[in-house]
Amino acid sequence: MNAGESQPCFIDSNIWLYRFIINPRDANAISKQQIATTLTNYPNIIISTQVVNEICANLIRKAGFDNHQIQILIEEFSQGCEIVPISLETIQSAVKLRDQYLISFWDSLIVASAILEDAKILYSEDMQDELIINNTLQIINPFRDLNP
Repeated sequence: MNAGESQPCFIDSNIWLYRFIINPRDANAISKQQIATTLTNYPNIIISTQVVNEICANLIRKAGFDNHQIQILIEEFSQGCEIVPISLETIQSAVKLRDQYLISFWDSLIVASAILEDAKILYSEDMQDELIINNTLQIINPFRDLNP
């Protein structure tokens, strides 16, 4: 996991959510939260507006965050991360990646955002672990050692 510490890395919303929400039915919840907290404290983190939206929507729905808490979170994101918008170029790139790598539309937007911002690592729990996209971006599931 040390690769993301110095070079730009993209962190998917599912990793962030482990930082903020503990699932009491998950035996590995505390370990996942510790890993997620470590990753999300790295310097040079890139996220997209899509990731911000997904995190906020889930925290409102699943953790009962109120508007004030969401405002604080967005401010913290703006100070600690590079937040990139989903542009037409991102969408066009995502469509190509979706076809080429057979990934979902939403995941292809995440991947395209990471590639367009020159991230070398994309941390995500729900994409193919260790997949290398366009010979430039590696997907890493930081929880792979916790899963049976």
